[in-house]
Amino acid sequence: MLWLDILLLLLGLVLVVVGSDILVDGSSSIARRLGVSEFVIGLTIVGMGTSAPEMVVSFIGAIKGSADIAVGNVIGSNIFNTLLILGVTSLILPIAISPTNRKRDIPINIAATLLLVIFGLAGGNILSRIDGAILLVLFIAYIVFSFLKDDKTIESEGSVKSRSIFLSILLIIGGIAGLIIGGRLFVNYATSIAQRAGVSDKFIAITILAGGTSLPELATCIVAAFKKKGQLALGNIIGSNIFNILLILGGSALITPLSFTGMNPLDLGVLIVSSLFLLMAIFTGRNSRIGRGDGIAFTLLWALYMASLVYMVINPSFEIRF
Repeated sequence: MLWLDILLLLLGLVLVVVGSDILVDGSSSIARRLGVSEFVIGLTIVGMGTSAPEMVVSFIGAIKGSADIAVGNVIGSNIFNTLLILGVTSLILPIAISPTNRKRDIPINIAATLLLVIFGLAGGNILSRIDGAILLVLFIAYIVFSFLKDDKTIESEGSVKSRSIFLSILLIIGGIAGLIIGGRLFVNYATSIAQRAGVSDKFIAITILAGGTSLPELATCIVAAFKKKGQLALGNIIGSNIFNILLILGGSALITPLSFTGMNPLDLGVLIVSSLFLLMAIFTGRNSRIGRGDGIAFTLLWALYMASLVYMVINPSFEIRF
């Protein structure tokens, strides 16, 4: 029934909003308690938690032998993360960049992106099990190094409520659960409503499904921006991107080698450009910030990319291939 689909869609949105709110509060509290930066918490706990939908989709795709789903989901999500989510977040709150962000985290995000493209297009357009193992080792090394070389030079401007470690962990678990359950409800019933309206499967995949798995990151970053926790938002985006490439695709490739033959040059090109845009923004912006001007540029590039995808769906004869 249409009214039930709409009701469950709204319930999904409520769960995502509430989940992101308590996740940000719990993460900020535990960062304060453990004496680590909000960026590292965003990079690890929040980044991994909000990337759980991508992990489930990609691992299931790999197990079923659907490389296009496993690879396409990650590539689409990373583009969505950098261009739309970071763009919208910086429109709400210009994001301060620490020296470590500039020298380590953002360059590693670019390196992971380039490494994925090189691995995927080399050796017969296959991401092999060896490639997957290398990506996993690099992921572990990066996470360990991030904790050992934590940079606390930029503190949050927002207030942080003092909570016990136990309560903070409960908030994080509850927040992630709300994001995952709410995100799935949103995707499932938005798809159902779109199908009732006669929208094509391809268009649903490009719009609802592509954005749906990144809905937790979007909600979390917007809430973090309003709470003036820019480093938590930045850590979430960079953490999700690196998590998606090194852990999710690394793990998926270990399950089964992943073919890149179905990947569109436009998608891979925009993936690389989006990571380079982030690097450019930190050197062209004022006071080491990703400003609102950068946010406008990111958002416009995402809109142009989406318009190109929609055009290719409407005109299936128009294809870009290697």
